[in-house]
Amino acid sequence: MEKAWWKESVVYQIYPRSFCDSNGDGIGDLKGIAGKLEYLKELGIDVIWLSPVYQSPNDDNGYDISDYQAIMKEFGTMDDFERMLDRAHKLGIKIMMDLVVNHTSDEHAWFVESRKSEDNPYRDYYIWRDAKEGKEPNNWGSCFGGSAWKYDEEAGQYYLHLFSPKQPDLNWDNPKVRQEVFRMMNWWCNKGIDGFRMDVISLISKVPGLPDGAVGKSGYGDFGPYCVNGPHVHEYLQEMNQEVLSKYDLITVGECSGVTVEEAKKYASSSGKELNMVFQFEHMDLDGGESFKWNHNKIRLTELKKIMSKWQTELEGKAWNSLYWCNHDQPRFLSRMGNDSPQYREVSAKMLATCLHMMQGTPYVYQGEELGMTNYPFTSLDEFRDIESINAYHELTEKGIVAPEDMFDYISYKGRDNARTPMQWDDSDQAGFTTGTPWIPVNPNYKEINAKEQMSRETSVFHYYKKLIALRKQYEIIVYGKYDLLLPDSEEIYAYMRTLGEEKLLVLCNFNEQQVEYEVPEEFAGCQGKVLIGNYRNDAAAECEIGEKIGLQPYETVVYLV
Repeated sequence: MEKAWWKESVVYQIYPRSFCDSNGDGIGDLKGIAGKLEYLKELGIDVIWLSPVYQSPNDDNGYDISDYQAIMKEFGTMDDFERMLDRAHKLGIKIMMDLVVNHTSDEHAWFVESRKSEDNPYRDYYIWRDAKEGKEPNNWGSCFGGSAWKYDEEAGQYYLHLFSPKQPDLNWDNPKVRQEVFRMMNWWCNKGIDGFRMDVISLISKVPGLPDGAVGKSGYGDFGPYCVNGPHVHEYLQEMNQEVLSKYDLITVGECSGVTVEEAKKYASSSGKELNMVFQFEHMDLDGGESFKWNHNKIRLTELKKIMSKWQTELEGKAWNSLYWCNHDQPRFLSRMGNDSPQYREVSAKMLATCLHMMQGTPYVYQGEELGMTNYPFTSLDEFRDIESINAYHELTEKGIVAPEDMFDYISYKGRDNARTPMQWDDSDQAGFTTGTPWIPVNPNYKEINAKEQMSRETSVFHYYKKLIALRKQYEIIVYGKYDLLLPDSEEIYAYMRTLGEEKLLVLCNFNEQQVEYEVPEEFAGCQGKVLIGNYRNDAAAECEIGEKIGLQPYETVVYLV
């Protein structure tokens, strides 16, 4: 398998608004990030994925961009960005920018021009359509509720927005749009950034004619079959690769909702014609239901193993995996698949981390995940900030689809704001995030869960992540070894093996709060091995003979190298 630095890296996602506030206005900023780079150096990560810091009206917390080449005033200035970039590089940390080019803000200069008249040169930068029988051009619903179309009085037509009405979709079929995007990307690359995470990039190509979709529970049609992995998406990404990506030594990952393994082999082919890797969502959608994500379903371990193993084995040698449990769009995985009770929170957080980081692929750590941060205990709708959760609550309760008390329970459990509460730095007021009033409430458990306490304690989740990250740099088998699932039918244990040449790695993870006995496969039983890491064991890196049976404590994980 061909080696690459981005395969051997660990990426840390920063959600700037919630990371660190340097000026007391309650909003995280670039100076705050720059001041915490030594913390990330200590953790051992290689790349920062920076969620959008561009100029934005903040309808969708920065994912609605009004100027791709300016910094949001709340976050600082371009000088602040350049100083942060320079400081990161001096510490050996690369910066990956969030590229949001399926849509812009409706306040972007292109859209302001586009709506002026049908013969405006920017009109075709967006997807405008006439009314159909006095209504929207088709029946598509938006991801954030309501119709995917908005009528614009000034323009006299509807425009498409797969997300918020303030996020009009760009028309990627227009070559001028593509050239504008590529020019902007080159501008950032020449500034010295090290890569791009590409927001909903699988949606940029739409099927001609924009047909109606199958109507769901919300009363709107599903745009998925006509926008996800569309007819020209690979053609456009190959053009992007030729015009931009191939000219620099970058890390690139595409957020590809609805991506299949077969499509992923095209997006992230080892031939290098498009991207390095994709984010897939099959494992994140396992607890979905008729109302999409709004439920209190639990993920079954057997189903999780099936999906994770499918991606591990079917991309082997053909494309590269990205590995993640958490990001800014997901609730805290520790509260979702682990056990966030005071008794088991730390061992459960360590177990989940080991399970992921020992797989083949580039691991992503979301801010606070390395501390075992948990979901927020919401008590009121007023505590929510996310447009998706708030809109879904009103739409589904007002239509009588979900009872208000149930819907509040669902958005509290699955809402994106769980990941967006401020980073918990210490036990001072507002968790050391700000001296002012934070834009979203701090989780009240910050007195117990914070970076200062964990950095001072060798047995903490932070130090465990530090060891995990160091192991990837020490043992090539963790990065490049082949993956094989063991015990596919167990509802308690996730066990798998990695193989590279003569070396083998046995990874055992107990997802249960009961002690479970594991019968070791013949090829490992009786072998002289080394315990690389374990959340109950202090004998890491010690030589040992692996017994025929192993009693795994609640949420225990152990990794053997043979």
